Amino acid sequence: MAPNTANSPIISLRRVTKVYGEGPTAFQALKGIDLDIKQGDFVAVMGPSGSGKSTTMNILGCLDVPSGGEFLFKGRHVETLDRDQRALLRRRYLGFVFQGFNLLSRTTALENVELPLLYRGEDKKQRYEMGMAALDKVGLKDWWDHTPAELSGGQQQRVAIARAIVTQPDVLLADEPTGNLDSERSVEIMELLTDLNRNSGITVLMVTHEPDMAAFARTIVHFKDGLVERIEQGLAA
Repeated sequence: MAPNTANSPIISLRRVTKVYGEGPTAFQALKGIDLDIKQGDFVAVMGPSGSGKSTTMNILGCLDVPSGGEFLFKGRHVETLDRDQRALLRRRYLGFVFQGFNLLSRTTALENVELPLLYRGEDKKQRYEMGMAALDKVGLKDWWDHTPAELSGGQQQRVAIARAIVTQPDVLLADEPTGNLDSERSVEIMELLTDLNRNSGITVLMVTHEPDMAAFARTIVHFKDGLVERIEQGLAA
């Protein structure tokens, strides 16, 4: 992966389109997205259902490919990569947090956090040290041996965040990370993401429907009808 220069964005989308299906039933989810994301930014992505925000996040997460246009990550054209190359990019540079936590129910917090390292082939000692360090970052080092059933919703999401950052990714993609939490736990998770962004330098991209959660971001991108409608500064800018 070629390093990007000091002033270039870590992510650039240029005239990105996405079409599902063919012929008369084809649906154009993205109609030409232009978007730059700076290294170290905290970006909230908002918009109504069908606006294109989830499709864009899937492309940014290398889970889907654009139908047209350019997607640059650290200066590399991702749209030219094959499936295996995109998978490698995901493992090395991206972390994912989901609304539903997606934890394995019968394994401990530490074992859940270690999973990405297991897929990368790290040895047991390295997995333990990196997993405990990630749990420490989210304030759950003393809960390492608890299963998800023994944790609150907020704690489960913290474990999920630890799992996402254990590989020390450049970019963290969060899909409605507070969607299953009450308001108090939601604020705790947003404060944690803000801390990771500011103190660990992780670029955060978060989809949310909640304006009070988006307010934690530095940049807010609004989608509408398959296009970026507007970009504004968040309260944290």
